[in-house]
Amino acid sequence: MDGWRAGLVLLFLLLASLVPGSLAAQEARFGDDNISVELRSDGAPVAGETWMLALRFSPRSPEWHGYWSNPGDAGQGMQLSLNLPEGWEAGEPLYPVPKTLLISGLMNHIYEGEYAVLVPIDVPEQAAVANVAPVTGFVSYLACTDRICVPQDAVLQAREGGDFRSWRAQIAPELDSTAGFEISGDRLRVGIPLPEGLDFTEVHLFIENTDLGSGVSPDYAAVQTLVSEGNLLVVEVPLKRFGKADDVPQPEKIGGILSFGNGQGVRFEAEPRDVPLENVKPIRGAVEMPPLWLLLLASLVGGLLLNIMPCVFPILSLKALALAKAGGEEAAARRDAIAYTAGVVLACAGLGAAILLLRSAGEQVGWAFQLQEPRVVGGLFLLMLAITANFLGLFQVPGMAIAGGKQSVRGSFGTGLLAAFVATPCTGPFMALALGAALVLRPIEGFAIFTALGVGLALPFLLLGFIPAWRRKLPKPGPWMERFRRWMAIPMGLTVLALVWLLTRIADTFWLVMLGAVAPLLLALLASLGQRQAKGLGGGKLFFAAIVALSIFALSIFPEPEPREVRAESSIHAPIAFSESALAEARASGRPVFVWFTADWCVTCKVNESVAIEREETLAAFEAADVITMRGDWTLGDEEIANFLSAQGAAGVPLYLWYAPGDDARQLPQVLTPAMLRELAAE
Repeated sequence: MDGWRAGLVLLFLLLASLVPGSLAAQEARFGDDNISVELRSDGAPVAGETWMLALRFSPRSPEWHGYWSNPGDAGQGMQLSLNLPEGWEAGEPLYPVPKTLLISGLMNHIYEGEYAVLVPIDVPEQAAVANVAPVTGFVSYLACTDRICVPQDAVLQAREGGDFRSWRAQIAPELDSTAGFEISGDRLRVGIPLPEGLDFTEVHLFIENTDLGSGVSPDYAAVQTLVSEGNLLVVEVPLKRFGKADDVPQPEKIGGILSFGNGQGVRFEAEPRDVPLENVKPIRGAVEMPPLWLLLLASLVGGLLLNIMPCVFPILSLKALALAKAGGEEAAARRDAIAYTAGVVLACAGLGAAILLLRSAGEQVGWAFQLQEPRVVGGLFLLMLAITANFLGLFQVPGMAIAGGKQSVRGSFGTGLLAAFVATPCTGPFMALALGAALVLRPIEGFAIFTALGVGLALPFLLLGFIPAWRRKLPKPGPWMERFRRWMAIPMGLTVLALVWLLTRIADTFWLVMLGAVAPLLLALLASLGQRQAKGLGGGKLFFAAIVALSIFALSIFPEPEPREVRAESSIHAPIAFSESALAEARASGRPVFVWFTADWCVTCKVNESVAIEREETLAAFEAADVITMRGDWTLGDEEIANFLSAQGAAGVPLYLWYAPGDDARQLPQVLTPAMLRELAAE
């Protein structure tokens, strides 16, 4: 959530804090236009029995949501006042199972759509119920979207009728045994007795208590750790300090709802006691992070190895030409190396910062997320087309001539920017650990990891620039460089074709036709520029800037493309489309499960599929072992896949998981060998 949204929420919460004065006056100040409310009763009251009332909340449109009694990091719970006959007592409101909504790192406990909160009323045995006056009251609450929050309130009068059977079914039933809790350091542990064998895939613990004493409260947005053994489920919730430690003792009991997903869950109360299972392996939880220095080293090595990964091969030609230029004077070689390194590091750090900012705003994005956007891929297509034309000699880029031309710091800087940007579809060895950690660590630490990746990617060229002995081993400049440049047009041309294929996967036909019309125009303008350069005419930089501006303008005015439904072919026998529910069902079958996450823009993914996955030998081994195969396609943005990747500590694709029957996920290397999957199936 950005600053103005956060300020807006605080403003409305301040307004809502004035509501208690309204309770006494019994006057609605804000109304209930966004989420209307009505008070219903389950028939007439009966003396000596519990009479049920219901507050039925109805949003005016789907984007509005209400809040649980403990709203989480933001929002406001319901405040209710009922005018009851003397001696009648209202019990604690009973809520349905809430949902989680994470916005800008703030966890909200919400209800979407229509929902009802039940209020039990204890009617005395001697109560005169024949001519009892209608129950009235006043309620205040908050209605929010993901952009704005509005205080709501209403004067209530109970009316008979309503779907109480359905409303009761939605209320979380109360656990028939008492749970236990203990606070140890910065963690709250809640032990809940539950039958063995339940599916804990979507379990989340909602805690009613906002203050746990000593200045700590639950960290609602943190990852909860689940530990289970026998009939006991232990949920560990990280704590956060909201003030100085005080003498307020921990509560005598805590309550809440344990959600199993899909609106199912149980209410519980927990009392202080020892909660065991310290040495049992968690079935879900926060990943234990290696020390920061090790993550930085892994990112550095990952960037270094990225130079030889298949997805980086199309830009190796640019590096080769830049390395050849470094054979001149030492000062020029160093300037060239520093400029190239600055471009690479700036691109990697910038992409990392963009990812961290988008994730802090609630967007589920990962490494190479920009290649899910057709406009970005279209821009890359035009850029690669221009580079191919440059390699073929159609025109010259100032500062990037390779024979007899003056070295250009700006040219090397631009080469570094491009090298890093085009390398982003890859996630090579060591990168998965580092980049996955970068998405869950503090922003400054995550930014350092992305920066280290850029340093690793630029390191070979940087060393060549500063070690003359290494540079002396490079071939001497000469006419061969021009021939080499023309040969390098082949991999760049293949890159152009690959981008065209990717665009056919993520953009609609109209958008492709429009881009196809711009491409010949771009080549014609570049050819015209080349003719001016050959005649020694001036104004080349202005002409070149106009071509760039035209390309950007063309992409910006294209209408938003309609996304296509991506359906990649596979030789593996009918892989199931990934979803967490499908994965849970597959694991429950008792058969081995192989899950791979891929994208059409990920070259490493495609190489692995051709080398190891999409092979007859693999197919035969999987059929013999009765393996269930499942594929998650991340070519287009998919929030469920992005969430799952984050939970696995992965920043992007590829990701390969093997589930042996009854075991947890085994994460496979990001570079597969032909025999690896066959050996797993044979175990």
